[in-house]
Amino acid sequence: MTYLERYDATPDADKWRLARGWIDDEAEALPFFKELRQKRPVLVTPACTLLARYDDIIEALNMPKIFTAHLYWAKMTDGIYLMAHDDDALHYREKSLMQGLLNRDDIPRVRAMVADIAAGLLDAAEGRIEAVGGYTRMVPARLVQDYFGLNGGDVHDLMTWSYWNQVDNFYNQPFDLRTDDERKTISAKHEAANEALAKFIALLIARKLPLAKVEELAAPAVALGRKLMGEKPPPAHDDIVSRMLRSTFAPEIGFDIQRVGINISGLLIGTVETTSQATAQAIQFLLGRPDALAGAQEAAASADTDAFDGYVWEALRYVPISPYMFRELSCDYRIGKGKDYAQTLPKGTFVLTLTQSAMFDERAYDEPEKFIPGRNWYNHFAFGYGSHECLGKYVGMAMIPEMVRQMLLRPGLRQEAPIDYKGEHLPQEYRLAWSAP
Repeated sequence: MTYLERYDATPDADKWRLARGWIDDEAEALPFFKELRQKRPVLVTPACTLLARYDDIIEALNMPKIFTAHLYWAKMTDGIYLMAHDDDALHYREKSLMQGLLNRDDIPRVRAMVADIAAGLLDAAEGRIEAVGGYTRMVPARLVQDYFGLNGGDVHDLMTWSYWNQVDNFYNQPFDLRTDDERKTISAKHEAANEALAKFIALLIARKLPLAKVEELAAPAVALGRKLMGEKPPPAHDDIVSRMLRSTFAPEIGFDIQRVGINISGLLIGTVETTSQATAQAIQFLLGRPDALAGAQEAAASADTDAFDGYVWEALRYVPISPYMFRELSCDYRIGKGKDYAQTLPKGTFVLTLTQSAMFDERAYDEPEKFIPGRNWYNHFAFGYGSHECLGKYVGMAMIPEMVRQMLLRPGLRQEAPIDYKGEHLPQEYRLAWSAP
């Protein structure tokens, strides 16, 4: 029987559990998505509606006021963070400000920092590592400290706070197969994490704000004095939190110290766990594909990082951090207009745009079922799409491939066991080994 024949023969009460099982199974997802694209591009299930074709997914993600991010609203304390807002003043303003502060000119420096952190951790591991706790989470958490500036605390706390935010925001939604007790437990851990994170950020700002303001006021005089003395200026201490605190915004902009603190938390929450999952899954995929691995290792040893990065993004087409992005309809909407499968979805529908399916659609890529590094980046959904595309996209585009690269440079790299998710969506344990010098 085909997937859809099995789905149609299943009682309504069990239909979503069956479909969700295929979506979550790496071996089943792609053939299931292919059948949906060919036979039923819009699949209405009892829990949500699936969109499988590239064109329909792009259409949905380009209309944030209709296909909304409202499901994030309650998870983010009544929309406290820009991610819960759809194409409104707060979202537009704060994303623009933060993109400016995350200056893309920093990217070479960021990649070098990632390389140093990653190499140091692997050197210290001496040929064997539990890669999730010791590497794929640790590298981005250290970058959060050193580049973003959330320093002065325990790096493991940063990992914990990021983890519970990710689990509750993304994997504790109405269409996730959890019991009521599981949902409550996750939400409680999220709340506790945010309470601890808020205290940490308050202390961080209290510690850094006076120094930032002194540096801002004194900078012109110090620079002039050094110039007159013929001295070269020392390397400036710089991190994103310090930049935020040194920057002065007119009250009319609405980016006061409270909004600064909220956006500092976003730097952490959006960095650690997503990077960890992408890195671990890309490494595992390449280790399982000897043909791709050989090319990736050859490219890793080259100075041309662009060539290597293409292997990582192609791997993440097969094993993305999530096979979908979810939205909630704010009004009735007819999807697939002009096609034989067109239908009207009612207001309040939960929509899962199957972005992994879109990345295997012939409308996006030639020969989508072949592993071809260096594909057109613009049809990739690794960092989302549209107005909700990841704020730190360009940091991630440097960090993830460099972390994979540093691991693939280790001679004789092998996995001692596959990634262990321990029943969750996010990797929990991954044991790797290599030939130590």
